[in-house]
Amino acid sequence: MLRFFQAMMPKEERFFDMFEAHAATLCAGAAALRSLLDGGPSVPEHCAEIARQENTADEVAREVLLAVRRTFITPFDRSDIRDLISSMDDAIDQMHKTAKAITLFEQRAFQPSMVAMGEVIVRTAELTAEAVPLLRSLRANATRLTAITEEVRRLEEQSDQLYDSGMSALFKGPAREDAMAFIVGSEVYDHLEKVVDRFEDVANRISGVLIEHL
Repeated sequence: MLRFFQAMMPKEERFFDMFEAHAATLCAGAAALRSLLDGGPSVPEHCAEIARQENTADEVAREVLLAVRRTFITPFDRSDIRDLISSMDDAIDQMHKTAKAITLFEQRAFQPSMVAMGEVIVRTAELTAEAVPLLRSLRANATRLTAITEEVRRLEEQSDQLYDSGMSALFKGPAREDAMAFIVGSEVYDHLEKVVDRFEDVANRISGVLIEHL
């Protein structure tokens, strides 16, 4: 009866606007991270852009969490809203951690597998940005949302393969004779892999919403 009552009440639609605003920061942050991985003198500029997007994302996330407490009827369960925005925020936080590590180690050149992982990150961000507006009509968009979450999981598996091949190349290459180069390279790979993992977490949250509300 309570679920029926909630379904009949008007929902606060601004949550979707905020999700979409946050997803835009994910795409912008991912694009900056991908550009960063091209290396060269512009690396610090791209790191700064990721930091700016992370700050904007934090503001949006705070607005969502405040709105959850203040809104009577939410589009779906409050816990799902909190979990979804938190997982989205974790993704850009991890991008920021990646940029900070690169800044700390003053990296200006990156391996091909790192660049490929950057491409995966851009794609997972784009898929997230596509999925978020579809949450406005879960039933109508269930098929596409399911396909998106499956694609993100496939990309996460691809990222794992790139991580493995990149670490192997790092071990077999010049870094094998340079302990610091190996440490720095492995640190960058670890951070990039975690970014993709965070996007998989977002996909899992969306799957959870679908399962619970269809």
